[in-house]
Amino acid sequence: MLYPIPAVMVSCMREGERPNIITIAWAGTVNTSPAMVSISIRRERYSYDIIKESKEFVINLVNKELAYAADFCGVRSGRQVDKFRELGLTELESQHIKTPSIAESPLNIECRVKQILPLGSHDMFVAEVLGVTVEDSYLDEGGKLNLNQSGLVTYSHGAYFELGKKLGKFGFSVEKDRKTEKNGQGTRRNPSDKKNPSDKSKKRDKDNNKRKHQGNQGKQKQVEKKDRKR
Repeated sequence: MLYPIPAVMVSCMREGERPNIITIAWAGTVNTSPAMVSISIRRERYSYDIIKESKEFVINLVNKELAYAADFCGVRSGRQVDKFRELGLTELESQHIKTPSIAESPLNIECRVKQILPLGSHDMFVAEVLGVTVEDSYLDEGGKLNLNQSGLVTYSHGAYFELGKKLGKFGFSVEKDRKTEKNGQGTRRNPSDKKNPSDKSKKRDKDNNKRKHQGNQGKQKQVEKKDRKR
């Protein structure tokens, strides 16, 4: 299957009842405009009927501080446990729906269900994003979101992992080399980068001679070894 994947805590609530939290690994973005997401839930899960009836939920991202809570909410049922109370989590009033968010989460995504797709073992809830709440500490002075600094958690083959080392940014594979420069006729490399074809030939001859030399040494050693055995 496709791993790693995000582990998210989804809060939901029926009117007149306490809110519940379900941990979901099968969640993702499905559209840009309008912004839409999906979550997939087994029909026997306690939260399934809550979300189906209320047609709303909040995706709360999980960081390393919430890893224990995320695992707990994935293995304990809201039928028997008040998860907000048991874990000491804070209900944060949402801006667009009645379901509360989790205040300890670095980012909360308020969603309204638009479609439910029966797939087999799971049903997929496709929802429109109505609003997003983010912790102030992850916004810089210009309002840019620096969520990667929050210690986000991923899930892979039964284990939780903290987001690791940055390898590059979107589009880095096609960025121009620092030593290239543009002109009207195309891209031209710095002349100092050019190599003389004869240099390659010299290097190739040198490598071949080295291999021959090493090969002869190897044969001499074999002969010496055999002589000693005699």
